[in-house]
Amino acid sequence: MTTTAEIVTFRLLPQADPVAFARAAADLEPVLKQTGGMIRRTLSVDADGLWTDHILWTSRHVARTAAAEIMGHPAAGPFMAMIGAPTAQTRHAQVPLQQE
Repeated sequence: MTTTAEIVTFRLLPQADPVAFARAAADLEPVLKQTGGMIRRTLSVDADGLWTDHILWTSRHVARTAAAEIMGHPAAGPFMAMIGAPTAQTRHAQVPLQQE
């Protein structure tokens, strides 16, 4: 299997609280782990308010399957409700190198 990075960039809705958003993101951990294919996740935000959710998956297939399942999961509701949907961009990339 080829490790795949899922990189999602987005902006929060103007009324969204960044601290509440980070909590909602953390609340998704059990759902993500349930997929059996998540390796690691990092959520970051830059000075301009652009957020990046970066998840390493065991394969592209697992990443796409998990994304479809998570979108319909009740635990994703609070997380998704704070994201400005038109700003979200998702891409998947093969990971040829990982360093700690």
